[in-house]
Amino acid sequence: MLTKQELPDCPVATTVQLIGNKWKLLILRNLLYNGKQRFSDFIKTIPISQKVLTDNLRALEKDGLVEREVFAEVPPRVEYSLSPLGNSLRPILDAMMEWGAEYKNNGCE
Repeated sequence: MLTKQELPDCPVATTVQLIGNKWKLLILRNLLYNGKQRFSDFIKTIPISQKVLTDNLRALEKDGLVEREVFAEVPPRVEYSLSPLGNSLRPILDAMMEWGAEYKNNGCE
C-alpha cells in the first residue's frame, strides 16, 4: 500500500494513480460485477496478456484494493476478490458505467 507521502496532493490524481489504467478498471469491473475470479476468468473476459494481468493484479493487491486467496490444492488454485477498500470503489464504477451507457445512447454519432 502506498504511503501518504507517495500519493499526489490532488485527490483526483490519487484515484487515477490507483485505478487509472484501463486494465485495472477492467479487473475491478470483473470483480465488482462478477464476484471472485480466477486468473483464467480474467483472461477469458479481458483482452490482456498474462504478464500485464499479473502485474496489474499485484499492483491492485499491493495498494489494498484486491485480495488474493491461495488454496492448498494440487494443482494450486488462486482466487481474487475485492477488499473492503476495493469494494468502496463501487459508486465510482457504477457512475462510469452509467455515464458510458448514456454516452453510447445519446452522445456519440
